[in-house]
This record gives sequence, structure tokens and C-alpha cells, in this order.
Amino acid sequence: MTQEIDNAIADYLHYIRIERGLSDNTIKSYQQDLKQFSVYMTAENLNLNAVDHVVILTWLNQLRELNKSNNSVIRMVTSLRKFFGYLLQENVIRHNPMSDVKPPKKAEHLPAVLSVAEIDALLQVPTEKTALGLRNRALIEVMYATGLRVSELVNLKMSDLHLQLGLIQTIGKGDKERIIPIGEIATEWLERYFSHSRLTLLKDKVSPFVFLNDRGTQLSRQGVWKIIKNLVSAAGIDKDVSPHTLRHSFATHILENGADLRIVQELLGHADISTTQIYTHISKKRLSEVYDAFHPRA
Repeated sequence: MTQEIDNAIADYLHYIRIERGLSDNTIKSYQQDLKQFSVYMTAENLNLNAVDHVVILTWLNQLRELNKSNNSVIRMVTSLRKFFGYLLQENVIRHNPMSDVKPPKKAEHLPAVLSVAEIDALLQVPTEKTALGLRNRALIEVMYATGLRVSELVNLKMSDLHLQLGLIQTIGKGDKERIIPIGEIATEWLERYFSHSRLTLLKDKVSPFVFLNDRGTQLSRQGVWKIIKNLVSAAGIDKDVSPHTLRHSFATHILENGADLRIVQELLGHADISTTQIYTHISKKRLSEVYDAFHPRA
């Protein structure tokens, strides 16, 4: 049983990589979901043609009992829908069990946003006296100044920087290139990092990437997560903060200061402005919180 589904998963992952051209991160996400489902099928001694909508619903209910988030369950439904659709297309199965499964509704969820004071507190944590401390300060300054995704940040190359013009270029989702302004403060910290820290981290190596780890090689996404978690803890910020939180904070703060939504869409690299509109909801929510906190008759 295990070999049958593992082979089917391998074929599907090869298909979405070669024929669909999906990104490595998307493929990895599907692979993780399908591997979990493969373990469940093996435990239940099921083959692919024995899977019906009851099996799928039982599996999804098991995920909920394991306290998986609603978004994780939605992602699993999407992964299984695409996987079984492929198997039907390839005549591996006779019936698609997902055709009778409705996706759960996505919960309304506004992302966490740091206040300007919390951003300032976060920026004060890294020390300039060490190579890694200076790198961390420059890294946070760049993330907050540009709203880069973590994948865009770690793939940022020296050749992408046009600091004299106050601009950087990046490749975002869908391989779309965009040009982003970078402020004087972030530029200043980058130049300090280049002068006093990056050469120390390189240790006679050569790397095209802007941000390096302590071995002088490209900083990973997981590395950025760890850096931010440690800095947030040291700053005493009691929020669930991820690299994406800095992107949310960037967008929210410039909107609150009068930026046009279309400009924010361009800066974030959103294909659809409806994705950007969530930040108007955040701004309204924060406006209500400020009113409630400070108006004498609120």
C-alpha cells in the first residue's frame, strides 16, 4: 500500500515541478501534506481506489482533533483536491473522492502588526559591537523599510542594490520583478554592515547574497525566523511575530500615514489589489483601538 501511494505522490510532485513549473516552496508544501495523508492511508491499510469522501472527511476530522489550525485543514483540502484531480486525469483512480468534499470556510484573520514603538524597541536590541548584531540590525531595517517577503530578503543579491539611487530590485511571486525605494536610514545601516560586518562573515569566501550566516554563506529562511524570534523575545514584545509581521507593519504604517492603496499594492508586489485591501481593515481596527483608549467618552 505504502509503495503505491508513495509512487503516486512522487509522480505528482514531478508533474507540478516540470509541467506546471510551480515554485519549490509550493511543491514542498504539497509534499508535506501528501506525506501526512500517506501515513494515514498506510495506518488504515487503504489503497488509492479505496479512498472515498468518507475517508477524506475522517482524515480531516482527525486533523482537527490534533488541534491543527483551520488554515492548515484548508491547505490540506487544497493539496488533496489537486492530487486526486491529477490521479483521475492519469486514470490511476476511477472516482475523485474530493468532488464530494466541500472546503471549510476560511476564518477572518487579521495579521499581527507591530506598533511604531514596538518596531523601535525591536531595532534597539541588536548590538553594533558584533558582526552578527550589526547584520541583524541591517536586516530588520531593510525588512521594515521595504516590506520584502522573507524569501525575497534571503535571495537579495549585492547586484540588486542601487543604494545611490535609493532603490533595490527583487523577484517576487510569479517571477515578477519590482523596484522598491529604500530609505536613508536602512541604506545607512546596510553600508555599516558592508563596511564592518559582511567581510568578517565572509571569511575570505565570495557570495553574491547580501545577508550571510556565521559561516559566510546565504542566510536561510529558517535563519531569519530564528533571528526575529530571538529579537522579539529580547525586546519584551508579547505578540506572535514572524518575518511576515514586519511586512504587515510596513504596509499598515505607510497606509496610516496617507499612502495610496495602489502604491502599497505596487510596493508589496500583490497581483490583485483585493490582497492589499486587508491592510485597510487593519488600519480601521487600529483607529478604533486608539479611539477607545483615548477618547474620554469612548
